[in-house]
Amino acid sequence: MANDPEFTTRPQLAGTFGMVASTHWLASAAGMAVLEKGGNAFDAAVAVGLTLQVVEPHLNGPGGEVPIIGHDVGKGETFVVCGQGTAPAAATPDAFTRQGLTLVPGSGLLAACVPGALAGWLLLLREYGTLRLRDVLEYAIGYAEYGFPVVPAISWAIASVADTFRTAWPTSADTYLNGTSAPSPGALFSNAVLAGTYRRLLTQAEAAGPDRESQIEAARQAWYDGFVAEEIDRFARSEVMDVTGERHRGLLSYDDMASWHARLETPVTYDYAGLTVCKTQPWGQGPVFLQQLALLSGCDLSQQPGSAEFIHTVVEASKLAFADREAWYGDPDFTDVPVADLLSPEYNDERRTLISDAASGDLVPGRPGGREPRLPAFATQPFGTGPSRQERHRGTGDPGIDPATGEPLGRSVQAQARRGDTCHLDVVDRWGNMVAATPSGGWLQSSPVIGSLGFPLGTRGQMFTLEPGLPATIAPRKRPRTTLTPSMALRDGEPYLAFGTPGGDQQDQWTLAFFLRHVHHGMNLQEAIDFPAFHSAHMPSSFYPREASPRRLDAESRLGPAVLDDLRRRGHDVAVHPDWSLGRISAVARGAGGVLYGAANPRGMQGYAAGR
Repeated sequence: MANDPEFTTRPQLAGTFGMVASTHWLASAAGMAVLEKGGNAFDAAVAVGLTLQVVEPHLNGPGGEVPIIGHDVGKGETFVVCGQGTAPAAATPDAFTRQGLTLVPGSGLLAACVPGALAGWLLLLREYGTLRLRDVLEYAIGYAEYGFPVVPAISWAIASVADTFRTAWPTSADTYLNGTSAPSPGALFSNAVLAGTYRRLLTQAEAAGPDRESQIEAARQAWYDGFVAEEIDRFARSEVMDVTGERHRGLLSYDDMASWHARLETPVTYDYAGLTVCKTQPWGQGPVFLQQLALLSGCDLSQQPGSAEFIHTVVEASKLAFADREAWYGDPDFTDVPVADLLSPEYNDERRTLISDAASGDLVPGRPGGREPRLPAFATQPFGTGPSRQERHRGTGDPGIDPATGEPLGRSVQAQARRGDTCHLDVVDRWGNMVAATPSGGWLQSSPVIGSLGFPLGTRGQMFTLEPGLPATIAPRKRPRTTLTPSMALRDGEPYLAFGTPGGDQQDQWTLAFFLRHVHHGMNLQEAIDFPAFHSAHMPSSFYPREASPRRLDAESRLGPAVLDDLRRRGHDVAVHPDWSLGRISAVARGAGGVLYGAANPRGMQGYAAGR
């Protein structure tokens, strides 16, 4: 395998004051500036998250959502902020099927849930931060008003949907097209309307008086029970073209916005290799990371992390865990997800026997607690008999991977439904407070801009199924089973490691391999990030049109021909991707003596860590 573990694309940062890592250097710099002005990790995380809404509009936005995991050393608690909005009150299966739909569309207005990101950030700031809203929002306002340099991925993303903007989404054309073309890479791009939305939010917040918490609450009310909710309600009533080729009205309303609140939750945890790994509840896919660890806890992982044996073992465990995700995960407010059984030693001892020397071509959920699993139709009709995603690309002229995100593309998805990806951020401060967050949704590619606000709504509702009686069946005020999944690991009850990545269904695969390389093979954060990446596309996609590619294994070519050929001999449908094309992990850590570490992904040429 052509890899030198002593060489990294950039150094692992080390210091004692603070570390910020994210998917864009401007956001990381904003977070570091907040630490320098005396803010803590939670203040800095809010500044990073709000800045990402501006500088990565193809990857997230104010209309999206965010799950956050944090640890407050003063309170001695690890917590989750659920910034995942719920489905509208009108979102029943019948509301879709009576329009002739069998899936929730992947673009337009029908897939919009309550945009939860802003409330998530405000809750984090109010409960755990120390600064005022102005102190953390000023960076986002500045970049929206005065401009930021466009990265190539933004130019490509806008160009890929420019025809849709011109013909069907004129408000998006007004916002993102310079006449008839996308902004060039490196050009300054501003969004004056979005800047005005943020400024109006701040004005209404500060009108509540000098008290910090009163200002934060006033901002929340302005967004969810004020002018933003009113504009969203008005816009959602319009008819908009989506991926179906038809025009549909949205279901999201003012009442949906006003009745929803972000909330604090306890994480799901699993002890592994002396660390307590913390993830979100199963309204997100987070516990699938823990299920993979539970399966792998009884496997031999001593082989080199770039060997065919190691990759095969990890991938086959992932298939089993993700099959359970498809059968059992959903909003625990609506369905009884058997998390304890799924993580139990007895269950995983039994499931582990299904891992063989050959690549599995089946989707096999288990029977936790003796329950019989049910899968949605898109996961069973049929599984393993259609052409692979790789075969669909052959001769089509499709690039196979999205140059904006490094993810595989489905050719059957129309251009206007090309989804965005996701962002990630991690922060640790000098006191040991730590936070990881994975903001996403509200992508410029997937839904038209609300002209009066300067941002589009999200499309997270596409992760629901319309089939009745399943854990992920759409229902009023229910959370979709999202793919967003930040991670944190504690050592002896103290925060040790925060990490995550964009990547949809790949998130808990790319970060798993990173984590194993760090824990089992002694790689530092940057070495583990830089190492050649791989993932399985075996499981049904969480995104419209919910495709699966049985046995598909995507791998960077740096793994080397011998390893890739060995994986093919084991039955994997190996798709070789260019060097440095898969995954965008970032991470921070706190080691012995309070030394802080930070690292970020060179892939995509956007991510950076900063610290001292």
